[in-house]
Amino acid sequence: MSTASAIEVGNKNSAVPATIEHFKALFNELDKGNLNKLQAVYSEGIRFQDPFGRVTGLDELTHYFAGAYKNVISCRFEFEPAVANGASVALPWVMKLRHRRIRGGREISVDGISHLEIEDGRVSFHRDYFDAGQLLYENLPALGRVVRWIKGQAG
Repeated sequence: MSTASAIEVGNKNSAVPATIEHFKALFNELDKGNLNKLQAVYSEGIRFQDPFGRVTGLDELTHYFAGAYKNVISCRFEFEPAVANGASVALPWVMKLRHRRIRGGREISVDGISHLEIEDGRVSFHRDYFDAGQLLYENLPALGRVVRWIKGQAG
């Protein structure tokens, strides 16, 4: 019995598993100094969205990530198995982030999932879903205590 890197449902697209592996490798080596590597995974017309913004095109994505990675000390992802339905992929992850302006540079964990659309071996659509509070609001000095208290009361 073999283990696949992605669970595939529906029509098989042979470029999808390799593109997922390239995507995962990219995000575990990406930093502000090597954003030129985005072009190896993303199409020129990439559409990207996360809870903080939305951009279209490889140039805009590169600029967006330059801002996002500006104060990052380290960032790595623990990926779960992907689920692919044709060229549409759901890829769950846990991000381990150290950022100069969040929690004094201490590592935080953020749970999320990426929805990807793959065309011709490149990612043409990428939307990240994650709790912005888990990333940011819970980790700000004064606001973080309030958000954590509220979550504790609700849970």
